[in-house]
Amino acid sequence: MRSGLTMLGIIIGVSAVISLMSVGRGTQEQIISRFESMGTNLLMVRPGGMVAGRVAQTTPAFLTMDDVKALSKPDAAPAVAMVAPQVSMNVQVSAGTQTTTASVLGVTPEYEFVRSSPVAIGEFIGQRHVDSRSTVAVLGSRIADTLFGTVSPIGEEIRLNRFQFKVIGVLETKGAFEDDNILIPISTMQNRLQTFRARGRLTVSMINVQAVSRDQVDAAVEQISAILRRQHNIPDGRPDDFNITSMDQALQSVQQATELMTLFLGIVAGISLLVGGIGIMNIMLVSVAERTREIGIRKAVGAKRRHLLLQFLVESATVSLLGGGIGVMLGEGLSQLANGIEVSPGNYLVTSVSPDIVLLAVIVSVSVGIFFGIYPAFQAARMDPIEALRHE
Repeated sequence: MRSGLTMLGIIIGVSAVISLMSVGRGTQEQIISRFESMGTNLLMVRPGGMVAGRVAQTTPAFLTMDDVKALSKPDAAPAVAMVAPQVSMNVQVSAGTQTTTASVLGVTPEYEFVRSSPVAIGEFIGQRHVDSRSTVAVLGSRIADTLFGTVSPIGEEIRLNRFQFKVIGVLETKGAFEDDNILIPISTMQNRLQTFRARGRLTVSMINVQAVSRDQVDAAVEQISAILRRQHNIPDGRPDDFNITSMDQALQSVQQATELMTLFLGIVAGISLLVGGIGIMNIMLVSVAERTREIGIRKAVGAKRRHLLLQFLVESATVSLLGGGIGVMLGEGLSQLANGIEVSPGNYLVTSVSPDIVLLAVIVSVSVGIFFGIYPAFQAARMDPIEALRHE
């Protein structure tokens, strides 16, 4: 029973490390897969220059439809395959008795391909809708569920501010913030919902650019930068008043953030392993005190210090190894139970137990057992055999 209680701290510690790190690893894989689904050759151009790694709003800091036309000209940027501007704003959305706030994007037909946003049912916004400034909308899957539930929204009406829009399509589920977006023609957005103008020109919030291939991303960045600097009349030596972010850069930033989160979860869980190690040391000290006569007898018949040191180290390592093994099974079980839990509407917890996490937990548990078993083992090895034999 005492050995079982000693192992309990290690069991809890190892299971906590595995379950929490599996949550961190699963979240990391989920986020990365969402970014990769957008395409590794996606570039996002936003207004504002970069200063010390941060976006600094310079004056003027606008992207206009003229910039979009310049980037879209044939042969202007050979590394650019497609250009899709967007204008965004948050509005109140209502359908029947359901009311919510959503992000509304004004887009062109190219958005479907550049941002890999195909429709699940219905149709996407076409050029005819943009040309005629139609009041049509394509819903993200989650906002469609919020507004219409299980009823098909195709052909239904929604109200954006004071305007009625007809739903013509629903996007495929991506499991990301895009599922809450509502897409409408960019011309309708610019002329009805809000006036997006600067110095008499129509402005856009962002320009999505698809490079010809992943290998051409760097070339596309250089070509886009050259075109926009000419458009904005920026002289040589002056910083850009726009910034270009590639999906690879965004992916690297996300990976770094999620790796730090996973490491933090592992450290938090590792504290319980430390507590378990202290428990092992306490029990081993009690065990040494109780077995003083045994130690004296062993020394009297020829046992050397290294033999006693090895004996108690093996005992503490065995206890921690057994506890680690049970903790691995418990941690994997908890991870399986947590997998698929809905943490918010439409968002589910994803866990991933990889071999390196299991190996790390087992190695750490054994190391903790050996580390905290060293002091009791030295106590036993240093005992005087005569004094030990006199012990009652």
